Amino acid sequence: MSNVNSKHLLFEQLARVAKALSSANRLEILEFLAQGERHVEALAKLTGLSVANVSQHLQQLKAVGLVSARKQGLRVHYSLADQGVVDLVGALRNVAEKSMAEVKVILDSYFKVKDDLEPVPAGELWKRAKDGLVTVLDVRPQEEYASGHVPGAINVPLKDLEKWIKTLKRKKEVIAYCRGPYCVLAFDAVEKLRTKGVAARRMEDGFPEWKRANLPVEKG
Repeated sequence: MSNVNSKHLLFEQLARVAKALSSANRLEILEFLAQGERHVEALAKLTGLSVANVSQHLQQLKAVGLVSARKQGLRVHYSLADQGVVDLVGALRNVAEKSMAEVKVILDSYFKVKDDLEPVPAGELWKRAKDGLVTVLDVRPQEEYASGHVPGAINVPLKDLEKWIKTLKRKKEVIAYCRGPYCVLAFDAVEKLRTKGVAARRMEDGFPEWKRANLPVEKG
């Protein structure tokens, strides 16, 4: 086999990975799996897709090594095959944000309208949290928080946020985070906090990126 043919064969395999990523539903599934292991039925509920449809998407992701599976009882549980998948999706996001006018329009018209302040980088947040200078708020569902979260973060799902705001005594700045940079939960939380007079910002990116940066993680 010639070197040219070998290179072409490699590019064909890379193209298979790219093809597996060429679905908004599969990208969303990867975002959910980046929070922790999920079974097919749970992913179907989160995405609003049928169990059969989710299962097909997972098989395509598994075929190119992006997710792994294990069987427990009658259910199959899926997780990211490697944390490098977070980097892969992040690289796709970064390229799209820089090169696609359509992406910039969506970011400007929806996300930046809700919050145009610079988010707090993960490393800076960790330093400020250790010094007790900020309150870290995890607005993901409880089961995702239990799978892993920023140390010391308080778990308050969005539906409970208004009640929690009333319990705030010391007005530290609140830094909210959720599943990733496009997770609307953190944007909505910051917007609601500010309307109640609470100083609030988002953490840059989300929990999967925090974990990928080898920053400390608590579970439970």
